[in-house]
Amino acid sequence: MENIRRAVERAKDSFSGRPNGVRLESPTREAKSNFVEHYPTQRRVQQVELDTDHLQSQRIIAYDGQDPRSRSFDILRTEVLRSMDLKNWRTLAVTSPTPSCGKTLTAINLALSIARQQDRNVRLVDLDLRRPHIAASLGLDCLGGTLGVLEGRSDIETSMIDAGVGSCRLEILPTAASENASDLVASSGMRTLLQDLATCQQSRVVIFDLPPLLTSHDVISILPQVDCVLLVAAVGVSKISEIQECYRYLQEADVVRFVLNKVPESLTKYVYY
Repeated sequence: MENIRRAVERAKDSFSGRPNGVRLESPTREAKSNFVEHYPTQRRVQQVELDTDHLQSQRIIAYDGQDPRSRSFDILRTEVLRSMDLKNWRTLAVTSPTPSCGKTLTAINLALSIARQQDRNVRLVDLDLRRPHIAASLGLDCLGGTLGVLEGRSDIETSMIDAGVGSCRLEILPTAASENASDLVASSGMRTLLQDLATCQQSRVVIFDLPPLLTSHDVISILPQVDCVLLVAAVGVSKISEIQECYRYLQEADVVRFVLNKVPESLTKYVYY
């Protein structure tokens, strides 16, 4: 009988996957922490549907391919993507000589026009830490975004907003304003952020909305880390001397297009070269 009892005990140990005499204990807190670190849960991405009435009030229209006003952005999209594809570029910076030229409006509408193409993915990133406009223009709330990533309070993926409107879906990284913009733009955190965003799938285009070129040194710090630039000027706002000064700063950059905004209705809404 004793031999039978011992045989049963050995069988139990065999099925439990543990050697004789070893106790099974609950994982320690450290072990649980390591498990979470190596096997993270699926990232939580905020998903929103953009309000078309709000977009229309902000002159954001390129999500609707049937809207005649989106045609100019569709043409711009074709020209920009053709130039980028030829050199396998993935990151595009949008800037202007001074404020009030419509650079954010152009960046958003261009991103939405690209997002309407089924074979393309697009990320729109606000890097204007002094006067950010993307969140307000799209009707989004933003407490951190790019700023939170740079300050180490969040990471890129969980800060992204998966936004949809009509048939468009795109990822948006807005930002809150910072009083320490110059130091953050020149930090190693910004370099890491730009490198991480540039390392993306083949079909993804990343559009950065930068500050105006002539109002600070922020753009000069970022330009060497992006593939190409779209310069936006405006009739009645931009001076020829300012545009010429911009091109002096952009000598080492690849300028894919120049957009002339706020052209009188009698000519055309948007002009570009």
